[in-house]
Amino acid sequence: MELIIKTPLGLEEVAASRVLELEPDARLIVKPKGLGGLIIVDSCPDKSKLMEEILNEVPEAERVIPVEAEVDARIEEIEAAAKELAIEKLTSDQSFAVRTVRRGSHEFRSIDVNIRVGAAIQEAVGAPVDLDNPEKIIQVEIIFDKAAVAILDGSSEWRKMGFGKRPSTKFFNKISIVQMPYLGSMEGAREIGRRIGRAVQAYEVRELVIAPNKPVNAMELASFIDGVWEGIESRFKIQRRSYGRAVERIQVYVQDLYQLVRERRGEPIIVFEPEGLQLRDAAAKLKELLSRSKRVSFLFGSREGIPKGVYRLADLVIDLAPAITLPTEVAAPAALTAVYTALNMMNLV
Repeated sequence: MELIIKTPLGLEEVAASRVLELEPDARLIVKPKGLGGLIIVDSCPDKSKLMEEILNEVPEAERVIPVEAEVDARIEEIEAAAKELAIEKLTSDQSFAVRTVRRGSHEFRSIDVNIRVGAAIQEAVGAPVDLDNPEKIIQVEIIFDKAAVAILDGSSEWRKMGFGKRPSTKFFNKISIVQMPYLGSMEGAREIGRRIGRAVQAYEVRELVIAPNKPVNAMELASFIDGVWEGIESRFKIQRRSYGRAVERIQVYVQDLYQLVRERRGEPIIVFEPEGLQLRDAAAKLKELLSRSKRVSFLFGSREGIPKGVYRLADLVIDLAPAITLPTEVAAPAALTAVYTALNMMNLV
C-alpha cells in the first residue's frame, strides 16, 4: 500500500478515475472487499507527488493517508511498526495521539491498539499524549488482514471542537424563544411548526413559548403545535444518536404574549422586527443583558409582527436584515446564529 484515500460513499469510482487521470501508472483497489468510501493506491511511481496532486485536484478525496509501514493485522506487529516510526519521526517534546480505524474481524478492538501503541511510544520516545490537540497523529488503518501505519501532522485532522473553540450551548441555553404561532391552512401551520421545532431543538435553547396575542382558531393552533413536536422529536433523535453527550428535548409552553411580557418584565426581552436597531448597534447592550441574566427572551412574530405596544416594554428591538422580511420559520434560527456570531466575533461570549 502506498496511499489510502477516503471518499464519500458512492463517489469511489469518480475519485478513482480522477486519480488515474493524474497518474495513469498507479494501481488502485477501489472498495477493497466491498468497503465503501475507500480506495487503496497499491503502487505508483511517486507517492508524495501523487498525494499532493490528489489533495489539490480531487475534492472527492476527503482524506489521503500516506502509508509509511504495512504489516499483518496483529497487534504486536502494529505496535512494533508504530514504535519504529515514532523513534524516527517523533521528538520527546511533541504531543501525540493514536487514532485507529479497524475494518474486519479481529481479536482486539481499536481502543486496544490505541492503548498498546500509545504506551509503547511513550516508553520509547517520552512524548506526551494529547487526545484533543496533538501535534502528531499516529494513524493506524486496519483493513481485514493488513494494517497500515502513518505519522501525520495534527493540523491535518479536521475536528468539530478544535483548539480555542468553546461550546456554544452555554449561550443558547439562556435563550427563551417566544414565537407567535403561524396559523392558516392546517397543513401549512403543521409544516411551519415542524421547521420551527427542528430549529429550536437544533440550537438546544432553554425553551420555546408559543404565544398568541389574541384568540385564535383552536384547530389551526393544534396543528401548529403538533408540527412543533414532530420537528423537535425528529431533530432530538438525530442529536441523541450522533452527539457524544447528553441532549434533552426542549420544553414547549403556550402563553398569551401580553401576559408573558408582563410576567417577564424584570428579565431581558428582545424583539426582532424591522423597526429596530441594526445588530452592530445593539451588540454592546446585548452583551450586557446576556452577561447578567439567567434567561433572555427573544420575541418573534408570524404573519403579523410583534405588536408595537410590546416594543415599549422590550429592552431592545433589533432588525436582523434591513429591508428584508424573514419568513416565519427562518427568523428564530437566523437571530440565534446572528447574535451568537456577532458577540463571538467581538469576544463577548
